[in-house]
Amino acid sequence: MKRIGVVVLVWVSWIVVAQQAKPLRFSEETFDFGTIMEEDGPATHTFVLTNTSNRPVTILSVKPSCGCTTPEWTREPIMPGKTGIVKAQYDPKDRPGFFHKSLTVTTDFDSQPITLYIKGQVQSRSGSAYTEYPAIHGSWRLRSLAINLGKIFRKDEWTLRSVEFINAGDKPVNFAGKVDAPEWIQVDVQPRTVQPAQRGEIKIKYNGLKRGLYGFHSDKIVIHTDDERLPLKEFTLYVTLEDYFVPPTPEELAKAPQLRLPVYLFDFGTVNGAGKALTREITFSNTGKSNLEIRAVQGNCTCVQASTDKTFLKPGETGLLTITFNPEDRRGLQNKSVVIYSNDPQNPVQRVTFTATVN
Repeated sequence: MKRIGVVVLVWVSWIVVAQQAKPLRFSEETFDFGTIMEEDGPATHTFVLTNTSNRPVTILSVKPSCGCTTPEWTREPIMPGKTGIVKAQYDPKDRPGFFHKSLTVTTDFDSQPITLYIKGQVQSRSGSAYTEYPAIHGSWRLRSLAINLGKIFRKDEWTLRSVEFINAGDKPVNFAGKVDAPEWIQVDVQPRTVQPAQRGEIKIKYNGLKRGLYGFHSDKIVIHTDDERLPLKEFTLYVTLEDYFVPPTPEELAKAPQLRLPVYLFDFGTVNGAGKALTREITFSNTGKSNLEIRAVQGNCTCVQASTDKTFLKPGETGLLTITFNPEDRRGLQNKSVVIYSNDPQNPVQRVTFTATVN
């Protein structure tokens, strides 16, 4: 029992010495701001510390974990028994929601830093608008910076899509009337001047025939504004281009071409990622009463190449679809597909899907 008591006494004494050896003792090492409003600007908290050592201690640096936090601290040496401060200023602008940041304090006492923490919740007086538009683009906030226009038919007409945004800044943002975009895209912004906390719309017109392609594609546009935070606003547009067919009558449908494939799903099995590309050939046919046109064949990955030996088939004729999969730099289960676009009015878009397990 005496031996156990001695061990406990030594352990307690070690803790006391360790506590006394701590050069800077903060009254708190974590501060919770609670809820702060974005419009009120930066929030500040001061951590008070005491030099508990027997010699002067100098704070060499305070490094925040984020550029949103600005530190200040006592620069002169802190004498034994005296106090100093570390001040943390958090900027909530364009940062809705919960935050948890750190400040690493380094002194000349030893190489062991001290970490302080600030946390809280940022809200806006504009209500739930910022939650509705989480993507930040300068002063603008949108649902996403990638804009999916969905299906656009290859017709010589302009299809309109609208994208909403909100001005989350503290100044009006003016649309300069200039947009960098390809000839098949037209863009306008309404209203031309969007006030703080006001909603606006990006109006996008897309001409599928001028694009001249089939399937899934992307385009870049740049909208010119006088936004001090980000005057040139670049967006990626995604679109799926297909032919438009006037609904045929039963008589027209009976005379129409028909694209038929024997399989729409197959498996390459287990393959070697460092091995050669794999190829599968599928015979397709025109079982209709008029000429079939294969207008495009498109894989959904750069690892997939697809082609047909014919693009024009008379009724009863067959052709060969060749699908090549390159497993290089891929691992695990792969699900890929090839899409065939034709003038079959009943099934103009047909998909062949395949799987492969890459070791």
